[in-house]
Amino acid sequence: MSNDGLKPREIVEKLNQHIIGQADAKRAVAIALRNRWRRQNVSKELADEISPKNIIMIGPTGVGKTEIARRLAKLDNSPFLKVEASKFTEVGYVGRDVESIIRDLVELSVNMIKSEEQENVRTKAAEIAEGKLLDLLLPQRPAEKKVDDMLADPSESSENIQVTQEQAQSFDATREKLRKLLKNGKLDNRIVELEVTEARSGPMIEIFSAAGMDDMGLNIRDMLGNVFPQKKKRRTLKVPEALEVLAEEEAQKLIDMDKVTKTAIEKVEQSGIIFLDEIDKIVGSDAPHGPDVSREGVQRDLLPIVEGSNVNTRYGMVKTDHILFIAAGAFSASKPSDLIPELQGRFPIRVELDSLGKEEFIRILTEPNNALVKQYTEMMATEGIKLFFTKEAISSIAEIATLVNERTENIGARRLYTIMEKLLDDISFEAPDMKEKEIKIDAQNVEEKLNDIIEDEDLSRYIL
Repeated sequence: MSNDGLKPREIVEKLNQHIIGQADAKRAVAIALRNRWRRQNVSKELADEISPKNIIMIGPTGVGKTEIARRLAKLDNSPFLKVEASKFTEVGYVGRDVESIIRDLVELSVNMIKSEEQENVRTKAAEIAEGKLLDLLLPQRPAEKKVDDMLADPSESSENIQVTQEQAQSFDATREKLRKLLKNGKLDNRIVELEVTEARSGPMIEIFSAAGMDDMGLNIRDMLGNVFPQKKKRRTLKVPEALEVLAEEEAQKLIDMDKVTKTAIEKVEQSGIIFLDEIDKIVGSDAPHGPDVSREGVQRDLLPIVEGSNVNTRYGMVKTDHILFIAAGAFSASKPSDLIPELQGRFPIRVELDSLGKEEFIRILTEPNNALVKQYTEMMATEGIKLFFTKEAISSIAEIATLVNERTENIGARRLYTIMEKLLDDISFEAPDMKEKEIKIDAQNVEEKLNDIIEDEDLSRYIL
């Protein structure tokens, strides 16, 4: 594994760099990730028997559920897929088949491994591309006579042979000079014409059908792509762009796709993480009719995948036994115990996330590596403007976010985005033409800009 046995405490420390609070949730996912490493280090017979400890995160929107799962996958360099449970429906209803979750995850994994392999062969591909570009820039090398040709044609004089050798040496010297000019960027403005292979594409066919048919459109396109020859297209490009296009083509040729596919499937089976958002939306009520029938059907369709089964994908069969599932939901109108018993049993770890208040908002605005204040400061710096927020301004923004969340729908930290956008609306618009290059945002600016909206509750519902 890429994390080489990261300890739970270290995992939490790394998550703290991006996510404020939610210690219990961070602790739960850290243990789950460490357990995966432990499983891979026990005997193979026992490893197959150890199933992942799936997690349900319970909490309102905007408190960090998705971010925790996403950052965890990045730490482990694992294939990660976020899906909303509400977009799937029971087989027979209009909607997506739940097995498409695994097919999408495999597709992501293949692209991930393919990119890694392209990086590994990039140097070699660049060398081949350079050679091909030099062939385009120079006329063909004089053909060298073979011994058999010379014996077959006795009239060929030694003088002519000598001329051919001299031409070849001159050609090689010129080629090396061109290579140096190319590497030094002296040929960057030269135009070349090259023939490139167009990406294979067939007609897009949408199919409404039963389980397992979601990717049939792709399979038909692949089959038709094999029937029809790949198209070639002539393009006129500057030398740097041509070099990039040629290097990309050569990298594709150097990659062993069988190896990529095998590695990608193994990575999904051993390290895949699926984040099932809005799982509370597929919890049915006691009503024996209406959409709730479908909701319970989705749970029953999800069960085999979470439990461990084989799913057929365009790259082969994939076992889901050791994929880690992290489910999340607000559970405002229901509770985890409303899930069907079999599915409950497959999510043994329950974690409740805290609602965010003023103190957490202040920290979210300033502490993480991708803090909102840092984002806006850096964006304005691209316009040559130095933007500065006082502590009082940040405190005031956090206070307003808390107040609006209490009065209207609680959308957690996402409220900060709406408030920051409203606060900096004029500056963002006028920035390119501003003569003033240093702008300080203090508590008074925040109040002037937002106070009227806060006081008018109806207006704040629409604007913030």
